Amino acid sequence: MATIKDVAKHAGVSTSTVSHALNKTRYVSADIIERVMKGVEELHYAPSALARSLKLKNTRTFGMLVTTSTNPFFAEVVKGVERRCYEQGYNLLLCNTEGDLDRLNFNIDMLLQKQVDGLLLMSDEVASQNLNIFGRHKPVPTVLMDCGETNFPCDKIQDNSYHGGYLATQYLINKGHSKIGCISGPRDKQATSARFAGYIKAMQEANIEINKKWHAFGNFECEGGKQAFETILVAAGADMPTALFVCNDMMAMGVINTANKHGISVPDDLSIIGYDDISLAKFITPSLTTIHQPKFNLGQKAFDTLLDKIQSRREKNVEINLDPTLVERDSVKALN
Repeated sequence: MATIKDVAKHAGVSTSTVSHALNKTRYVSADIIERVMKGVEELHYAPSALARSLKLKNTRTFGMLVTTSTNPFFAEVVKGVERRCYEQGYNLLLCNTEGDLDRLNFNIDMLLQKQVDGLLLMSDEVASQNLNIFGRHKPVPTVLMDCGETNFPCDKIQDNSYHGGYLATQYLINKGHSKIGCISGPRDKQATSARFAGYIKAMQEANIEINKKWHAFGNFECEGGKQAFETILVAAGADMPTALFVCNDMMAMGVINTANKHGISVPDDLSIIGYDDISLAKFITPSLTTIHQPKFNLGQKAFDTLLDKIQSRREKNVEINLDPTLVERDSVKALN
């Protein structure tokens, strides 16, 4: 079996140069990389990840924890992380919590026992349950994405949901709507309260009364949007809003489908604006006006922030806000 020394001899370089070429840990010229890779191929060299991790005292592996969801939002964030892992020569261990605290704790224990170099967390349970994930382990560099406060040190990347909720509601107001309802996400989610607070701010600034009958909670899934809209239908009766701010696109799609079944036309009878700008949003009928979150960039930024924390050995935690933007399509009717 070929060794790294054999590859180095074949390529006419040192073993350290071979290591840097394979692991992308230092600049190596294109010519040398080509020679090294030719040696790897001709000698059938297979580097040992275990040996490398023992020597360098790192695994070049990140652990990522997300809440399981049919929402493509998560998949698009993970795609951004995976792309950067590939570009930087890192492995990714992806775990789902499915909203289960026992499973969350099990996955964190497993990832830390595997000695991952860092953690990427996108699970509201970590913040909402006030968990100290390092209670039984030595802390590792950690980045928390799109969640709330924690009682352990970490960097944070937020989507500025408050501003997004404000943008969505302000857009409806600028289109001439004053009878505006809101379908929120789960009550215990930070994004839910932040987006609803943005809605409240925009309504108050415009001196528009908020009708409690036009507000309901969903679960960030299509079914939750359906159920929340039916709750509003019953509560409002004949006094329906002309527009709804729905706090994510999956629920907005559930609302559009349910409205159609009740003979309510979107946007002629009811305007809808969503949140997230998932890839499906532009393909439904009508195509969904929504608030865009830079999901792919969120994943890439999370990876870059974690890698920076590891390589720079900085102790200070940072918080980064990614600003949402409006995407105008066909689900909102102008009344003015």
